[in-house]
Amino acid sequence: MILELRDKKDLSDARMAKAMEFLADAGATFREKRFRTSVNRSYYAALNAVRAILILEGSNPESHEGAVTLLSLKFIKQGVLPIEIVKKFKILLSRRTDVDYGDFDTIDEKESEDSLNVAEEIIVAIERVRIRLLDEMK
Repeated sequence: MILELRDKKDLSDARMAKAMEFLADAGATFREKRFRTSVNRSYYAALNAVRAILILEGSNPESHEGAVTLLSLKFIKQGVLPIEIVKKFKILLSRRTDVDYGDFDTIDEKESEDSLNVAEEIIVAIERVRIRLLDEMK
């Protein structure tokens, strides 16, 4: 995908706005004790943050695993983000898969709260780097 600089910035901003919206949804559903939905929204909040930073590098993954792989290659391996980001993202992906597709899934309040906190950590770390990248692109 070849995008102009302005298009990359606009897409990145839109994706980060979606990440923040989904994070708020995760918090609301957690408070309502809808733990499966909270885990789902936590994961998608983090995924949208990942997609927000990747588009600035011209990457637009078409799969969840593609997002992990590209994040690792472009930001973790380069030392821009800590490896814990990918490890935590994979935990969120695993939990989201369990709650979305598992017939007998069990997710408790503690795991749901952890997912919410992890998603927020990922988003904060990515937003710091994203802002720096946007400043460098000016």
